[in-house]
Amino acid sequence: MKINELKSTLTSNTKRKRVGRGSGSGLGKTAGRGYNGQKSRSGIAIKGFEGGQMPLYRRLPKRGFKNIFSKKIQSINFNQINHFIKKY
Repeated sequence: MKINELKSTLTSNTKRKRVGRGSGSGLGKTAGRGYNGQKSRSGIAIKGFEGGQMPLYRRLPKRGFKNIFSKKIQSINFNQINHFIKKY
């Protein structure tokens, strides 16, 4: 066993926090969320929020555009061409 292979006793022995299990636990009632505000509500994850980091959709460049001069291509078969020739 070497000194760099030792595990830290501080991080390996900490128990997980069970929140919302009575006021005696220290994390009861509001479970560490506080009383008011967006983050205190249940089922809420702020969409696209990455903890203050610039969100992915703002880091990536915008792509593409709508070409107003694009021509719509339609298929035409020989029967239609033959019909127009006979008509005129």
